[in-house]
Amino acid sequence: MHKLVFSLTLAFLFASCGNIQVKKTIDPKTVNFEALYDENFDNVLYPSMMLALANYKGDEMDSLFRISVTAPQNNSVMRIVADSTVLNYISITQETLPRRGVRYSFSPVIKWKFESLYRMRQQGYIDLTFTCYINDEQIDVKNIRLNYRPTNECLMSLIGKDGSYHDYRWLFAAYVNEDHPRIDGILGEILNQGLVTIFDGARSEKKTETQMRAIWYYALSRGLAYSSITCTSNGSKRTNSQHIRFFDDVYRNRQANCIDACVFFSSIMRKVGIQPIIFVDPCHAYLGYYTDKTKKKIELLETTITGWVNLPELDNHFNEETGLLDETYFDKISKYLTEKQKNTYLAGKMTLDDIKKAVSNNLFDRATDYQKENYNINKALYTDTTQQTYQMLVIEELRKQIAPIPAVDTEEYLVNSQ
Repeated sequence: MHKLVFSLTLAFLFASCGNIQVKKTIDPKTVNFEALYDENFDNVLYPSMMLALANYKGDEMDSLFRISVTAPQNNSVMRIVADSTVLNYISITQETLPRRGVRYSFSPVIKWKFESLYRMRQQGYIDLTFTCYINDEQIDVKNIRLNYRPTNECLMSLIGKDGSYHDYRWLFAAYVNEDHPRIDGILGEILNQGLVTIFDGARSEKKTETQMRAIWYYALSRGLAYSSITCTSNGSKRTNSQHIRFFDDVYRNRQANCIDACVFFSSIMRKVGIQPIIFVDPCHAYLGYYTDKTKKKIELLETTITGWVNLPELDNHFNEETGLLDETYFDKISKYLTEKQKNTYLAGKMTLDDIKKAVSNNLFDRATDYQKENYNINKALYTDTTQQTYQMLVIEELRKQIAPIPAVDTEEYLVNSQ
């Protein structure tokens, strides 16, 4: 009987404790806690931007999220807790608010799940919840709903709330991935093609050109075709973005538009010590590179020209017995041969490999000259920091702020993409 009474008494006490409400000592209205996402981004979050600027501390990152509080007491201790979502871990920001009645603003620390950011290939939504504590007392809770974009989607520009234009095409540098594990194998394949015996960077103009012709020939031999996919499902009225293929995608699918091909070539070039430059016009991008270590001379390359001919197709149209291509198919590629090369071919003195290399070299020459007039006309604009329409993206310089977006599922990719 005594045990029953004791148990009922404990149960009553616990129930009573559960109903006790802790009296708040701080009025939430006095603190006026706010949590905001930069309104210029129209509640859109770009994982590619988070990855690109992961190691960079600057205005672009610091201004994305802002929290504001008014100190209710001198030396109040503020703690902001951001709940975990599919894209971030629980994140805590703690600061001391020195003076009562003063309004303070901070950029909260967000601990991103970088592995999750890498893998985002479709858009989705997160509700990012911020809880404010003052002196360990919970004050208020704010929620921000964000539309996150696929990692392939790169922010290009936005129109600010005040109507100002902001260019973000420098984020293209994040898609250049000189660390991709596939590149070592590619360099081995290029060496086996026999156009170059060593990769030693931009030591001289002649050596740089030889290496560039070898990389170019590899891309044509791979059958890299032009295919433009830029459209996204982003419905933001403020931001303009574009789908960009990763190095993996270009290698595996053999398709690229102007910027895709630029970042693909740039990744390989960076690996071997040739410094790439991506020139960005209002509606196009083309490649440039320094010819030697002095960086006094720049050569250009229109990468979309790789789509003018499909070298692997020549295998299906070549007659081993006659040593000739189908007449119809020869007519298609003959415009990429000199008259001397045509005559040599018709005399039966060119192997299929000779034909491919001749076509590749002649297309390389065209690609080198293709943008020269445009470059000379707009040369001053590319280096004019007062305008944003024309951009000269020197990847080596941008690496100080912008990290490459890593490959996804590297081991599985290497097995399945043979």
